[in-house]
Amino acid sequence: MADEIKQANATTAEGTEVKAKAKPKKNKKARTQVPQGTAHIQATYNNTIVTLTDPNGNTLAWASAGSNGFKGPKKATPYAASVIVKDVVEKVADAGLKDVHVLITGVGQGREGALRALNANGLNILSIKDVTPIPHNGCRPPRPRRV
Repeated sequence: MADEIKQANATTAEGTEVKAKAKPKKNKKARTQVPQGTAHIQATYNNTIVTLTDPNGNTLAWASAGSNGFKGPKKATPYAASVIVKDVVEKVADAGLKDVHVLITGVGQGREGALRALNANGLNILSIKDVTPIPHNGCRPPRPRRV
């Protein structure tokens, strides 16, 4: 990189120095203000994932127990869920999110911890809906055993 700049700043035959043009810096994308959104909590036996979206479903921020440094069985604990929610709320602070509808999926231990942490970190919970998939008739049973 330094060699390229030296070559670009080389002097011409007349003795005048030619400088390389610096690339213009891109401005950071201005985030739109989103006062109301949706919090998706996926609490499995092995992990907990929290995603905050706008009303259209576009992701604003997300975090999981694994991305926050938890390993193994600690990822599915209520404490890990509270740390995850704190991280997500900090990420989305500049978007102005105040009210959330909560959609919970899964049967893990992080369900309650994530809900309590959402409330404790300054988000107003408007509604809570459990969207865990439930089989209506289940899989086809195995054939009868022949002895």
